[in-house]
Amino acid sequence: MVAKLQDVAKAAGVTITTVSRVLNDFPHVSKKTHDKVYAAIRALNYHPNALARSLQGKSSKFIGLIFPTIANPFFSELANELEVKLSAKGYKIIIASSANNVEAERRYLGMLAANMVEGIITGSHNLGIEEYKDVNMPIVSFDRFLSEEIPIVSSNNYQGGTLAVDYLVKQGAKKIAIITDEDDSDSPTSWRAVGAEKAIKQAGIQSQQFAFPDSQFTESEKAEELRSLLASQKFDGIFANNDTTALLIKKIIKENNFNEVPIIGYDGTDFIRHYLTDVATIVQPIPEIADALIGLLFRRIEKPDEHFENPEPLAVQLFVN
Repeated sequence: MVAKLQDVAKAAGVTITTVSRVLNDFPHVSKKTHDKVYAAIRALNYHPNALARSLQGKSSKFIGLIFPTIANPFFSELANELEVKLSAKGYKIIIASSANNVEAERRYLGMLAANMVEGIITGSHNLGIEEYKDVNMPIVSFDRFLSEEIPIVSSNNYQGGTLAVDYLVKQGAKKIAIITDEDDSDSPTSWRAVGAEKAIKQAGIQSQQFAFPDSQFTESEKAEELRSLLASQKFDGIFANNDTTALLIKKIIKENNFNEVPIIGYDGTDFIRHYLTDVATIVQPIPEIADALIGLLFRRIEKPDEHFENPEPLAVQLFVN
């Protein structure tokens, strides 16, 4: 039996109006009430508007985007590319920035599911959110494993890791630090370090990995952790998991008068390549990524009951300014 709004209200012990306010992210709703409503929603697997749309045969012409933060140039440029391409198809977007906050992402996921989006494109960095398994609408992921039923679009992270190390080796590096996210899932991003370690082994040099999970650090805390690492360890090459981390490391080295070493980042946005000098990075093909995400999502919308395999990873490139 399909759950209704009234069922959620009854299970949560609140009024229908309160459930609607929670679903639409109204202010001045207490955390206790919010948690009760979403506990009932999860228990009942309640997705009202998705059902209403399927019964009415109407399209909302909205796509939901969930990204960690659009303050990061990579996600900002990817969101912009998606918006332009979806707009050309007559669709609008709703952007939710989860800010590496699990509860915020759960709330956004429920809100999008309840507000008639046709599907969701997510680049979530919050792993282990069970609700992704239960959302009854088409979802595609960028670079993150969220569920066996959610296909993943990715660039070739393994290739990126090998290109990054090849660059550092050519700069004379003999002991390389690999700065990664803390991720023990099956997400494609983990292959960056795998590719890097393979290239390091082939070159016969040394390396050490360090995980800096963004969800556990403020920017200032992350900077201090990196400063301590650079002060205590002697590396002559650094491979950072993204360009913002690479730039932060460059800043720390300059401010503390540490020895200059070659550093390479990852993502290679237009902003990084066009406006910053002395930058080496692995370029992810954002236009092609957007095309792949949209194409896969629309195939899922057209065939909601079909299982889709992950498409082949997209090629990346080395860029040195």
